[in-house]
Amino acid sequence: MENAGAVKAGDPAPDFELPDADMSILRLSDLFKGARAGAVVLYFYVRDDTPGCTAEAIEFSDLETEFTRLGASVLGVSRDDCIRHGAFRDKHGISVRLLADRDAIACRAYGVLNRREVDGVMREGVTRSTFVIDRKGIVRHALYGVTAKGHAAEILKLVQEL
Repeated sequence: MENAGAVKAGDPAPDFELPDADMSILRLSDLFKGARAGAVVLYFYVRDDTPGCTAEAIEFSDLETEFTRLGASVLGVSRDDCIRHGAFRDKHGISVRLLADRDAIACRAYGVLNRREVDGVMREGVTRSTFVIDRKGIVRHALYGVTAKGHAAEILKLVQEL
């Protein structure tokens, strides 16, 4: 599933600056600078502590050593705040860095927002999506509407092919 305004493979990765669960600010472009530059796995998820999102975060955390061995950073992004991210991380032993996109800055830049009717009210939500970005800041893979279970292992294979 691809959203209007979506980022595609071959596009430069839109830059953003967001706080993580510890309220430290991360600027995406900083990860592509210097000798330590590496690939980035940027995954957008719906909400902390929901079954699918929890499974996805745990799977990425379980494989984090493998991603790190390949020189890749894994970043999870949702619209939850830093405090909720911290509680989610601590409750489930999540080791990947979780970024708080309260104002949907990164969500809009990557085209992962969707609108749907819930109980007669139009709501804006996040489409579970993942982007594999190479060390030069170019999106190599853009996957929209992914299934949480087994997704981290699929992404690890894509990173191994970079």
